Amino acid sequence: MKLEKEIKVSNGYVMLGVLLLVIITMITGIIVTENLVFLVLVAVILFIAKGFFIINPNSSKVMVLFGGYKGTVKDNGFFWANPFYAKQRISLRARNFYSERVKVNDKIGNPILINVILVWKVNNTYKAAFEVDQYDEFVRVQTDAAVRKLAGSYPYDNFADGKQEVTLLSGMNEVNEALENEITERLGIAGIEVMEARIGYLAYAPEIASSMLKRQQAVAIVAARKKIVEGAVGMVEDALTKLSEDDVIDFDDDKKASMVSNLMVVLCGDKEATPVINTGTLHS
Repeated sequence: MKLEKEIKVSNGYVMLGVLLLVIITMITGIIVTENLVFLVLVAVILFIAKGFFIINPNSSKVMVLFGGYKGTVKDNGFFWANPFYAKQRISLRARNFYSERVKVNDKIGNPILINVILVWKVNNTYKAAFEVDQYDEFVRVQTDAAVRKLAGSYPYDNFADGKQEVTLLSGMNEVNEALENEITERLGIAGIEVMEARIGYLAYAPEIASSMLKRQQAVAIVAARKKIVEGAVGMVEDALTKLSEDDVIDFDDDKKASMVSNLMVVLCGDKEATPVINTGTLHS
């Protein structure tokens, strides 16, 4: 495989001076000698004129002569090169690519919508020009393939309690790094440098979004209830211990069970408790 080769070409302003000199020579010769033989210089003028080209900042020209790669010009300015060179312009600027949202299945089969934001640029003009056909289209297709592969490698979210697993939703740093590595590997053949790759949009597909929202809410409610119960148990323990230490009341097992039951109802209920005044004994 050939590598990129940077070459130097002639200064365009020098050759422009040569061109003007040839034109003046032709006109002067015709006027002075009245001989049309000087018209043959028209071919020279056209030959020289065809060799001029301009390269803007962060741009380049790939030079090909009769099917052979001769090199790449990356300098900026006004230049002249062999008029028989075929010149292909390749931009070296960083570009943004915001992919379309695609529907794919995650690792556990849930349909999701996902897209990616990619920042890339050409760093090898030979590969971009000759290893692939239309390198910008190659970037689009391979990025789409990388996103599909990534989505199938991770679950959207983790609903299993106590199970630590990288997911698309919670493991953004790891997922974005894996995405960048995957795209970098795929675009290397085209001489593309991946500057940044990250997920731009992530959501459940519309057909299951409502059900998954209810599931997320249920998980959140269960987790909240668990915390409430843990706190309530601690408060009941503290209350019983404090009452016993201060000799406020003597508790037998039945009284403790009744108090624990009442306190748990009050502390864990989602509505305000309604007090009931007991005018009899604790056992009535």
